[in-house]
Amino acid sequence: MKIAIVGAGAMGSRFGYMLHEAGNEVLLIDAWKEHVDIINKEGLTVEENGAFNKVKIPAMLPEDAIEAPDLIILFTKSMGLESMLKSIKNILGKHTKVLCLLNGLGHNETVEKYVDRKNILMGVTLWTAGLAGPGHVVLTGDGSLEVQNIDPNMEVETKEICNILSQAGLKAHYSEDVIFSTWRKACVNGTLNSCCTILDCNIKEFGELKEAPQLIRNIIKEFADIAAKYGVELNVEEVAKVVEGVYDPSQAGAHYPSMHQDLIQNHRLTEIDYINGYVSRKGKEFNINTQYNDLCTAIVHAKEQLLIK
Repeated sequence: MKIAIVGAGAMGSRFGYMLHEAGNEVLLIDAWKEHVDIINKEGLTVEENGAFNKVKIPAMLPEDAIEAPDLIILFTKSMGLESMLKSIKNILGKHTKVLCLLNGLGHNETVEKYVDRKNILMGVTLWTAGLAGPGHVVLTGDGSLEVQNIDPNMEVETKEICNILSQAGLKAHYSEDVIFSTWRKACVNGTLNSCCTILDCNIKEFGELKEAPQLIRNIIKEFADIAAKYGVELNVEEVAKVVEGVYDPSQAGAHYPSMHQDLIQNHRLTEIDYINGYVSRKGKEFNINTQYNDLCTAIVHAKEQLLIK
């Protein structure tokens, strides 16, 4: 299958690498010119369990992409989604399927502005990865992926794509309720991304804190209150157990979440407004108390001001 990874940062590079190794024709698309140039010149450096591998995968800037692939996988940052979709309009073919795997909430409405509804797939992934620098991806832990079409008539095509993703080792399965899974994943991000960023720690270190159990449950409770307004029922304790399962180093415990990578490690803006900030905004809209998510959002934005000059 001809696949374009749009937003070829840490996670995009991981997916691109795994799909390439499975024999697919992969193109990495990213707005970071230095990253693109190094991949094209030297290959993508893949670091896993202390071993290094150089892989030749073509890469280009969004404005240079002209050929429509069979599948586009979106991994761009939430705040850059709309501008990226405008930049790649030349490759949004009539039959091109677009799989959105962004962190956060509310992205399907943005994608629908640019892509025919029948071509849109929404997904949730528990895979993790990091960037050690331009052209250098670090693979950590295990993961899985669930995908669902938003047009009910596209189930067969979506299951075929799941098979291709699974053949690449991505452990994809067809979801019967990806909206529920998106909210549950947002809870994982809303606890671990924001807290690890604020506290400057990895996931395992956060999980070892005596304050962690109550803190994550307070944050998740507010997510659940907002999700209920959209007909999504989240059981706080069940979701908390999902979060706590990630603490194990064999899962993602040694990993620094993407928000930490962005802000603490690289002094870049975060996706906080699409995770905790989304809950905070909706709390004001629905007159629901979201004080924990309000505070997480405010602290991360304050830290952005301190670190981004």
